[in-house]
Amino acid sequence: MEHGLQLYNTLTRKKENFEPLNGDHVGMYVCGPTVYSDVHLGNCRTFISFDLIFRYLKYLGFKVRYVRNITDAGHLEGDRDEGDDKFAKRAKLEQLEPMEIVQKYTLGFHDVLRMFNTLPPSIEPTATGHIIEQIEMITDIINNGYAYEVNGTVYFDVEKYNKTYNYTILTNRNLDDMMANTRELTGQDEKRGRLDFALWIKAKPETLMRWPSPWGVGFPGWHIECSAMSAKYLGAEFDIHGGGMDLAATHHTNEIAQSEACYHKHPAKYWMHTNMLTVNGSRMSKTAGNGFMPLQLFSGEHPLLKKGYSPMTVKFFMLQAHYRSTLDFSNDALDASEKGFRRLMNSLNLLDKLTPSPGASDFNIAVIRDNCIKAMNDDFNSPVVIAELFEAARIINTVYDGKAQITARELDNLKHLMQEFVYDIFGLKDEDSSNTELNDVLNMVIDIRKSAKENKDYATSDKIRIGLHDIGIQLKDSKEGTTWNKI
Repeated sequence: MEHGLQLYNTLTRKKENFEPLNGDHVGMYVCGPTVYSDVHLGNCRTFISFDLIFRYLKYLGFKVRYVRNITDAGHLEGDRDEGDDKFAKRAKLEQLEPMEIVQKYTLGFHDVLRMFNTLPPSIEPTATGHIIEQIEMITDIINNGYAYEVNGTVYFDVEKYNKTYNYTILTNRNLDDMMANTRELTGQDEKRGRLDFALWIKAKPETLMRWPSPWGVGFPGWHIECSAMSAKYLGAEFDIHGGGMDLAATHHTNEIAQSEACYHKHPAKYWMHTNMLTVNGSRMSKTAGNGFMPLQLFSGEHPLLKKGYSPMTVKFFMLQAHYRSTLDFSNDALDASEKGFRRLMNSLNLLDKLTPSPGASDFNIAVIRDNCIKAMNDDFNSPVVIAELFEAARIINTVYDGKAQITARELDNLKHLMQEFVYDIFGLKDEDSSNTELNDVLNMVIDIRKSAKENKDYATSDKIRIGLHDIGIQLKDSKEGTTWNKI
């Protein structure tokens, strides 16, 4: 089928024409969250980006099987098979069973993505639901000579694998440099090589999440689950593998190694990675104290935020940057996105109020549509599409103000354009379309609270604030006045 889509392939480090392996059928695997805590914004950016990709592939007419996993077992604190199990540590902290932790944060993850209006994947498999498949894959890797077992733990032999395949093909790193930057093995270390990683880990007596295996009771390593589940649902070879760029160096590198060691085939034709997030120019991280969760961003309850921003504002902000570009969060940038998003939605609300002209049209909507498609075909260039949508919004406002004419045909094309790109492909929605009356009521309540504070009636002021909070409305006081947002 003709589509003209090009995408950037991390594997080859260049843009390539998109040519699926099986005609108009596309298999896409994206690494999902590790559900031991609330989903963070970096994850959200990845899932919003691949939701855009999923939607656009479907728009082009492809039949897409989108698989996004849930990691609910086997993820240790260190990527090199060290530290405590993340689920067990969180379970002890919250005095819950590990699977209660999994359930709690899986539900929270789904709630956040619903707020962002993303489509669910075709399949959402879990690591614990595919223990058998992981054991079978590990067995095949051992039989092929690329893994070994020591005291109930199975390790992947990187150096032996690298003699036949290229372990660093995804990142183009130098293997000798990697070896030099990895700590030397001690006499107590079971691994044969410094870069070897665990496929199956022997359970300690206190380990809560454990399963029987040919090598004893234990649990799977972090990397094997994605190799096993992608092969089960998409085959040993499929089209697109995606995730955050932080996964490329270790997790995706090890996925490729596992799949080639098992099936003697490279798993994905195209590898796609989203870039990182920064805050006021510095990399976002918990240790730096500048990391905030989606719900904090929505409510504004974080020292770095002057107010809350709605899910659609945040999504619009993310789409204004290309998925491979660094995205910097700041109050000013979010404020600008909020105004831009509101301007776009306000213009869309005028579409049905436009009166077509019987004469010639001052606009050719096909040009804007062609520019949008050209941008999306250029590695999903959403910022360029948004610039074209603002041009369409300008046309709407100009016609509404009576300063230009548009025919019925061009008006229909304009409506079709906005439906396709704003709603169907970008997955945006107008959060305030049904909130006009609510906004008027809340502004009146805020005025009453302001008068109470001026009269030093702090009991009434606090009662209003607490009462609104209890029903899901957050008030934020600043020098400019009081604003509200939904929690």
